[in-house]
Amino acid sequence: MLLRAFFVALLVLGTLPASAQTKLKAVATFSILGDFVAEVGGDKVEASAIVGPDTDVHTYQPRPRDARLLAGAQVLVSNGLGFEGWLDRLAEASSFKGRRIVASSGAPTAKDPHCWQDVACARRYVANIADGLAAADPADAAFYRGRAAAYDRKLAALDAWIRAEIATVPSDRRKAITGHDSFEYFARAYGVRFAAPRGYSSDSEPTARDMAALIREVRRQGIKALFVENLTNPALVDEIARDAGATVGPRLYSDALSGAEGPAATYDAMMRYNVATLVAGMKKN
Repeated sequence: MLLRAFFVALLVLGTLPASAQTKLKAVATFSILGDFVAEVGGDKVEASAIVGPDTDVHTYQPRPRDARLLAGAQVLVSNGLGFEGWLDRLAEASSFKGRRIVASSGAPTAKDPHCWQDVACARRYVANIADGLAAADPADAAFYRGRAAAYDRKLAALDAWIRAEIATVPSDRRKAITGHDSFEYFARAYGVRFAAPRGYSSDSEPTARDMAALIREVRRQGIKALFVENLTNPALVDEIARDAGATVGPRLYSDALSGAEGPAATYDAMMRYNVATLVAGMKKN
């Protein structure tokens, strides 16, 4: 009787849907990559992110729970380009032995690590993630590649939409001030000129001379499109706006998504929200 029950149990397990079976555990370093992994992985992957929504990767300090999360993962997805300066220490502390995917690999990169601000780079990220998941889980490779192809079509449509929206702003008005220098790829791809008081990292600090020069430039060019990112201290941009006679617009999302109830809960939503906000601001220049 016990033996028969054992074989019945095996048959039941064999007929369980895929969603009830063990999923591939993939950990992304931050929320934007986590969204890419979820898009490609679907219900075959248990996707999580070390640095969650509305949290700054630049200043993040890993915690013991992050090491535990990574220790149980088969895949680690990172941006690369020096963006996650703490990652190698965390991977060593957790004794991570799984597959590492550097999402920016092969993308046309510059010093700025925020490559995903150009949708063409995001498409490369998605392709790299699909390749990495397929290598980690060959049995479901076709599933990952199919989802990546569908998402790539969505990203291609997003890229075309961004170009059409930016084109509604006269070229001499396509300029904006942001809290830190995180939009170099966006600028290069879509023809918008950005300036910022901080450098590529949100915790860098400008000199008084840099601030004075930026304020003079804002006045000279009549820039009204001033923005603070969701992770940046607004004090410096507020100072520029006050001294230049401008106002600060709604927050942009550069390094992290918003929470689920916010306007930038996915990469697609983030880019559409940022572009609509930028366009409205630049038309006031």
